[in-house]
Amino acid sequence: MIIDAHGHYTTAPAQLEEWRKRQVEAYEAGTAAPDPDDLRISDDDIRATIEGNQLRLMDERGSDLTVFSPRASFMAHHIGDLAVSQAWSRICNDLCHRVATLFPERFAPGAMLPQSPGVEPATVVPELRRAVEELGAVVVNLNPDPSGGHWTSPPLTDRSWYPVYEALTELDVPAMIHVSTSCNDAFHTTGAHYLNADTTAFMQLVQGDLFADFPTLRFVIPHGGGAVPYHWGRFRGLADMLGKTGHTEDLLRNVFFDTCVYHQPGLDLLTKVIPSESILFASEMIGAVRGVDPDTGFNFDDTRRYVDATAHLDDEQRHAVYETNARRAYPRLDALLTAQGR
Repeated sequence: MIIDAHGHYTTAPAQLEEWRKRQVEAYEAGTAAPDPDDLRISDDDIRATIEGNQLRLMDERGSDLTVFSPRASFMAHHIGDLAVSQAWSRICNDLCHRVATLFPERFAPGAMLPQSPGVEPATVVPELRRAVEELGAVVVNLNPDPSGGHWTSPPLTDRSWYPVYEALTELDVPAMIHVSTSCNDAFHTTGAHYLNADTTAFMQLVQGDLFADFPTLRFVIPHGGGAVPYHWGRFRGLADMLGKTGHTEDLLRNVFFDTCVYHQPGLDLLTKVIPSESILFASEMIGAVRGVDPDTGFNFDDTRRYVDATAHLDDEQRHAVYETNARRAYPRLDALLTAQGR
């Protein structure tokens, strides 16, 4: 199988954004929030947004299943308060669940968490459990910076995050480290903030010993790991200076990088530096980079072409990147596929 481990519902029906606009306007005006039941999206609305977009590209590019979570830039945890985030998370998670229900062999649901700046991370646990246990989410997106580019939260190794990790470990669900929209003009959302966060999260893990406390916890650091694989010597050297020789390699028992690196030289370097067992195929299609590369004539986010073309993977390693690593990193996805006879 070709499993795309990183997809978002970037093409959701317009009604979703309209409801969100009403919610934000109500919060800013101090008036009553709109009722979630007022949001009317039919199954046909969902089919129309999926069949001509993600599903069409999956068929054209030869991927079998996408792990599908709410649009990352729409999480916008910095907007409103905890109640706003809780209502918005439920709506978005329910919608991704519906996509997976309508296309059960093509999509597996992921979930966002109702994070809010200055609020204890433990407040997300009820929605985390609901998304996994009731909606079938196989992964959750964890935002290390709910402030939207101002970095007011403690590092991921801080004990305030431990209730979240305890729930993830109990449920045997990984977290994808994924920020949302930047509200800091110094950081472009997808060109800077996303990649900064990927890099920052890994460095926080280098500085701490999180996996000594949670040896089965798994993180996916997307977008090729930010700067990490491309400055691997720097991180190894910093770990050594911190008295943690070999720590970067040890982290790869719990940390996976994906292939959302939108050119061949970048994918070649990723697969040369990072062991194949720590890489997940992903495209984040119809996401941050949607255009056609004039040098190749193919879409930048058509990442299967890069994986197929890299000389740093043999057939067994390529199979691991495409399928078996994802089934190992996402046990609930593996159980879902096994139940389907795949």
